[in-house]
Amino acid sequence: MDVSPGSPRPFGATCDEAGVAFALFSEHASAVELCLFDTADPAREATRLPLARSDDAIWRGHVAGIGAGTLYGYRVHGPYAPHEGHRFNPAKLLLDPYARAITPLAGWSDRLLGYTSGRLEEDLACDPRDDAAEAPRSIVVDPTFDWGDDRPPRIPWERTLVYEVHVKGLTARHPSVPESLRGTYTGLTTPAVLEHLIALGVTAVELLPVHHAIAERHLAVHGLTNYWGYNTIGFFAPDARFASGGGRGEQVREFQAMVRALHRVGLEVILDVVYNHTAEGDRLGPTLAFRGIDNRIYYRLPADNRREYVNYTGCGNTLDVRHPQVRRLVLDSLRYWVETMHVDGFRFDLAPVLGRDPEETFDAGAAFFTAVRADPALAGVKLIAEPWDATGDGYRLGQFPPPWREWNDRYRDTVRRWWRGDAGERGAVAAALVGSPHLYARDGRRPTASVNFVTAHDGFSLRDLVSYDHKHNQANDEDNCDSADDNVSWNCGVEGPTDDAAIRALRARQQRNCLATLLLSQGVPMLRAGDELGATQWGNNNAYCQDNEVTWLDWNLDDERAAVLAFTRRLTGIVRRHPGLRRPDYLAGALAAATPGSDLVWYAATGQPMRDEDWSERARRTLGMWLRTEVSVLILLNAGSDPAAFILPDEGAPGTWAPLLDSARPDDPPRTVECGRYELGPRSLAVLAPRTPIAR
Repeated sequence: MDVSPGSPRPFGATCDEAGVAFALFSEHASAVELCLFDTADPAREATRLPLARSDDAIWRGHVAGIGAGTLYGYRVHGPYAPHEGHRFNPAKLLLDPYARAITPLAGWSDRLLGYTSGRLEEDLACDPRDDAAEAPRSIVVDPTFDWGDDRPPRIPWERTLVYEVHVKGLTARHPSVPESLRGTYTGLTTPAVLEHLIALGVTAVELLPVHHAIAERHLAVHGLTNYWGYNTIGFFAPDARFASGGGRGEQVREFQAMVRALHRVGLEVILDVVYNHTAEGDRLGPTLAFRGIDNRIYYRLPADNRREYVNYTGCGNTLDVRHPQVRRLVLDSLRYWVETMHVDGFRFDLAPVLGRDPEETFDAGAAFFTAVRADPALAGVKLIAEPWDATGDGYRLGQFPPPWREWNDRYRDTVRRWWRGDAGERGAVAAALVGSPHLYARDGRRPTASVNFVTAHDGFSLRDLVSYDHKHNQANDEDNCDSADDNVSWNCGVEGPTDDAAIRALRARQQRNCLATLLLSQGVPMLRAGDELGATQWGNNNAYCQDNEVTWLDWNLDDERAAVLAFTRRLTGIVRRHPGLRRPDYLAGALAAATPGSDLVWYAATGQPMRDEDWSERARRTLGMWLRTEVSVLILLNAGSDPAAFILPDEGAPGTWAPLLDSARPDDPPRTVECGRYELGPRSLAVLAPRTPIAR
């Protein structure tokens, strides 16, 4: 089998009628070899072929007589000089950065390290041992797929309900999903799962990372794995962990079939993507791809010590998207997932890393953001930033450029503090309810710039949030020292009830309060999968390494958990029937004091509009929010430990109101309130609509 120089082609492995063209970028390599493996015996390296370098530092070749399913990798020659930032080692088999599919790691071994371990200054000595027996392989993939009449749903942001979910965790224990499909891409499209998502009112599933990932060495030592998948090594490859039909490229078509099935029922697919670092970690991590291909190009290295890695991510390294070739890699990856895999959007992990300028500070006009905005293939795609990284300077909430949306952790913290009963939170919760204009309106952005959440994958589940005062992460084998507590006592046994039944009732009500606040707020709500089921992780608030029943959703619901699901469905139904609850623009009255005819009026429990001095009363824990849009709705909140009587507004009309929902009385049938007064229970929320038109 011979290799010919080949003509300019896309990066990666590209099939044609005669064979496969290969292309790899490495500016500092002295030679690149393409390794092909025996299809019948994947452990055997069948042949090794040299690639030719062009003037643009791209190493190319064309191999006749092979096609989809071929296993391959690279060996890249060059200096092993860590102090100069070079870590070439041809003894290590390397993945193609553009691989469309990757085989699972056979197992952890010191052979995967590019240096000889166990020595003083250990990473300075190049390890000569071949690691092909353990290293993952890249797979040549035929990208063609019958999409039929597939079209992106294009749900407007103001109608979007994001459901953050792990592919495996959603169905691993689902009794109505065939056992062979549980935890897979296909399992996510089974009728029972689709029916659940549709009944819940979900419009977009946001999948925790599905780019091919590898578990860290320290987890493997303890028999754990990186379940969440925030340890990417393949930016184009669907993770083989979630393939039901095998891991030799079948995962690509299975992922495409999943997207097509979700689109058919009107659901968008958003990917949680990790372009800020890779699974190669710090200088003592494995050599799997980028480090061995061209360490100085792909990673940010300190100018005064290139042996080390800049670590904005807390994961050991930082991908250097300032370099045109690395930026192109990320943009090519995004385009691939949109054009070839038909996904509808992305949530960017530690997104400020992508906006670090040459001086290392965040720049909303950074080259990466500019390139994304200018790319026609990415026009209209949903873009969500996690607006912080692992450094103090990396917290950039409210600073991303249009059309980016942002995870709003201030919303999360405000809602938690409010329902915990903290003093002085009325103004903050009011701002959260109307879409956080203090963060976004000043730059002309709209309420949908805020992706609202109370819980996410990283932290307690909602049930655990209101049930545990402290984390219980002992199963992570870090002596319960990992992660910070993201909850302080919710006073379930202090100011409130003391018997078990009453404590359970209060916890259930607090779950309902958080769900209702989230889904009634302006902005884009994100629901953590399982919160609608009352899911628990038994107090583990950092379950990233728990691939077991701690994280897999339990679908066998008792009465208490079934009630949470029923309440959530009822709530999302109200939102769908009252589109005025979600608007693309800020409500009149959200940015200034209410005036006659305003879309929004804030009310005190006295039934009078809030005055300036009312907002400063720290002890008050009640608030009324009257939305006077196409359909008038009154939202009443009481975060205090005592009942509160609200005088209902009746501007120009007798006050006959119908409660649509009350978190303290979730099972009450519809009724009419004609006395002009509504008794709101302790720590509860109600939504009322007028029975007669209200004059505006």
